[in-house]
Amino acid sequence: YLDVNEENDCMIAIYESEIKPYTTHLEIEPFTLLGAVAGLIPYPHHNQSPRNTYQSAMGKQAIGAIAYNQLNRIDTLLYLMVYPQQPMVKTKTIELINYDKLPAGQNGCVFVMSYSGYDIEDALVLNKASLDRGFGRCQVMRKFTAMVRKYPNNTFDRLTGPPTFQDGKVPERFQFVDDDGMAPPGTRLENGQVYLHKQMPVGDDDVGGAPGSALTAPTFRSVPMSFKYPDPGYVDKVMITTSDSDQTLIKFLLRQTRRPELGDKFSSRHGQKGVCGIIVPHEDMPFTDRGVYPDIIMNPHGFPSRMTVGKLMEFVASKAGAVKGELQYGTCFGGSRMEDMCRVLVENGFSYTGKDYVTSGITGEPVGAYIFNGATYYQRLKHMVADKMHARARGPRAVLTRQPTEGRSRDGGLRLGEMEKDCLIGYGASMLLLERLMYSSDVFEVHVCGDCGYLGYKGWCQMCRSSKSMVPIKIPYACKLLFQELQSMNILPRLVMEDI
Repeated sequence: YLDVNEENDCMIAIYESEIKPYTTHLEIEPFTLLGAVAGLIPYPHHNQSPRNTYQSAMGKQAIGAIAYNQLNRIDTLLYLMVYPQQPMVKTKTIELINYDKLPAGQNGCVFVMSYSGYDIEDALVLNKASLDRGFGRCQVMRKFTAMVRKYPNNTFDRLTGPPTFQDGKVPERFQFVDDDGMAPPGTRLENGQVYLHKQMPVGDDDVGGAPGSALTAPTFRSVPMSFKYPDPGYVDKVMITTSDSDQTLIKFLLRQTRRPELGDKFSSRHGQKGVCGIIVPHEDMPFTDRGVYPDIIMNPHGFPSRMTVGKLMEFVASKAGAVKGELQYGTCFGGSRMEDMCRVLVENGFSYTGKDYVTSGITGEPVGAYIFNGATYYQRLKHMVADKMHARARGPRAVLTRQPTEGRSRDGGLRLGEMEKDCLIGYGASMLLLERLMYSSDVFEVHVCGDCGYLGYKGWCQMCRSSKSMVPIKIPYACKLLFQELQSMNILPRLVMEDI
């Protein structure tokens, strides 16, 4: 290794083949310029540089295999691919970091063509038959924990069997809970079903008293933990352990198997991300004269402005590798040469351009152009519709302001912000604005005194000691709260009433 100051009087060869008698040093491999994540990209020196940067961020979100002990672990959130594959076009970095042993993606047959209009803006068309055979299928494991606490006043939480009706029947949502209060591993849980039935003591701090005292036993209330996903899941593991403070801790690992659906995110290794736009039956897919059909159809508009030539080269190299039966290399500043790949294609009866004659699966007629196709390594990213879908009509409200709660986890409302407000004003849709900002949020009826302008109560003005000029009006509850908080600071807001 050389210091920067020493480089001035050294003769350094970049590659071993360039060593001459006067050479003093050999450069380390140029592809080591790239780190572990960028090193996974095939032919990165043919891509526009921001695309490589995008892929370096997205490669970390790809679902794959994480470790050999992945099925023994209980992680907070774990995404696993069911059938991971090593890429057809490898790089030297992939071998160095053993990415081929624990990969995160699958090789799909990709056609580059417009199809159906559901592939606009980078959306992908997926083949239903490929999904049936396991393409892009993944498992999601989530950990849910429950503490069985002991309290200072000698009371404690307890796990009990399911509650029963008078006739001895168990409620539907408790049907899988055993006598120990837990659903056993292997249980199939539907949305809303309980997997842990815990009870907490209710009452004063003195309930229970000293051990052995004659006080009554504490009363308990149920706090069951239930499964909250639209698709069914399974109890994978149950672990009972203790926390640092010697409280009993129960960990549930819940598993879901997910096949790709509309809106799930995919990406190749060139920063070309897109969501699934439509899933097409196998018989409607185009096919080549050799009977090859695509797993994915990609819109050609993804290439000209992105300038990811490396992806085009991956197509050709993968296709040649599949025909020849060997893996190819796309290492940075090197890799399998395109001339060799094209020669392999021509020797095996394909066009050197990577294009094929394709028949439409819908009309049975030839597609009006030769279609570029080949295998490409596609990653399934962890952003899935099932985790993000959220809608609400009526639901929980915050206690203080009586406005809808915030966030998907709390079944919250969708906020109409300042800019959306400006749009509605621009349209002149004032009643829609009123409905969104007040009636759908926190409408509240108050009585206001027409004489003094203060808030009254039930038609009575405390200031004027009269009820003759009280008018009911509707304002947001948060507005009424603001007036009362101002009054508590000796600021008296007056509402000036006007006949409309």
